[in-house]
Amino acid sequence: MNHISPVLWQFLVKWMTNFSLFPPEASKIAPEMDALFFFMVLVSLIGLTLVVLLLVAFSLLYNKRRHPVATQIEGSTLLEATWTIIPLGLFLIMFVWGALLYFRIYTPPANAMNIYVVGKQWMWKAEHPGGQHEINSLHIPINQPVQLTIISQDVFHSFSIPAFRVKREAIPGRYSTMWFEANQVGTFHLFCTQYCGTNHSQMIGDVVVMTPDDFKQWLASSTSGNSLAQNGERLFSSLSCTACHNTRPDARGPNLTSVYGSHLTLSSGQTITVDDEYLRSAILNPSQHITQGYAPIMPTYQGQISEDGVIALVEYLKHLDSDYRIQQTTNTTELLPEAEGRTAPEAKAAPAGEVK
Repeated sequence: MNHISPVLWQFLVKWMTNFSLFPPEASKIAPEMDALFFFMVLVSLIGLTLVVLLLVAFSLLYNKRRHPVATQIEGSTLLEATWTIIPLGLFLIMFVWGALLYFRIYTPPANAMNIYVVGKQWMWKAEHPGGQHEINSLHIPINQPVQLTIISQDVFHSFSIPAFRVKREAIPGRYSTMWFEANQVGTFHLFCTQYCGTNHSQMIGDVVVMTPDDFKQWLASSTSGNSLAQNGERLFSSLSCTACHNTRPDARGPNLTSVYGSHLTLSSGQTITVDDEYLRSAILNPSQHITQGYAPIMPTYQGQISEDGVIALVEYLKHLDSDYRIQQTTNTTELLPEAEGRTAPEAKAAPAGEVK
C-alpha cells in the first residue's frame, strides 16, 4: 500500500494506529485484505459523491421555478446501459477479488503448524501439539504458517485477531479452522467478537509473535513432559479402546493405524475421508459412523470426555503411523519442519503437560 505515497501512508498508519482506528498489518494476508477494503470504500465514496452531485444538479436545473409545467423526458438506452454495466463490473471485481482472498484464507499450506483452540465462557484455551497450554494467550513464531483448529465447549464464540485480519467462529460440537502467517514480532490483541454471555467483553487475550529462537525457548520453558499425542495415548489406553482397536485378525474394531487421511467405507456404503472432524464425531457418536464389516458395539463417550480430552485422542490417532510421539520427549523443543513440502507428522515438536 505504501507505493501510493510513502509520506501520506506513514501518516495515516501512525494516526490510525495511535488512535486505535485501524490495527497494524501484522500478517502476510493483511495488506491484501486492506487493499480490497479500501477499494470497496473508494468505490462507495465515488458512488456517493456522484449521486449527491447529480441530486444537487438536478434539483437546481429542473426545479419548479425553472419548469412550471412538467415535461416528459424520454429515456436513453446508452445512459441506462452505462449505469448498469459499470456498477455490475465493479461488483464482479469485488466478488472475484473477495473469493480469491477467501479461498486463500481458508486453505492452509501443507506445512502449517497446527494449534488447537477451545472457547469457553469466558476464556480462550490454546493447546500446542507439544502439550503446552495457554489461557487467553497464544505464542507463535514469526514467518511460520499457523493453522488453528477451533471449537467451543459451550456456546458460540468468535476468535478474532484484527491485526492479522482473520476471524473464525468457534462452534459447539464442530471443528472450524483458519490460518495466518505473522510477519511482525510483537503482541497483538485477541477478541471474541460473538456475544457469548455476561462476561463476553472480558473474553480477550494476546497473540505473542516471537522469533524462531525465542519461540523454541518458550516451548522449552512451558513444557511439563507430555505431548498431546502422549496424553491421547494414555486416555486411549485408560478407556480400554485397545480391546477392540488392535492389529489382531479377530479384532472387533477396525485398525486405526494410518486411518487418518484415508478413505473409509461405512456400513451405509458411503465413502468418507477421515479428518479431525470425523475422528471427533466417531469418538462421541460412534453409532453414526459404523465402518463396513464391523458391528455397532462401540459405546458413546459423549459427556464422558472433555473437549481437551477429545483433542488429545484426535492428535494421538492422527500420528499412530509415525514415531511422532516417541520424538516428543522432554528434551525436544524443535519447531515444525521448515523444509518445503514436509508435513506436521514428520516434525519434532516440544513436550508438554497433561491434558486438563
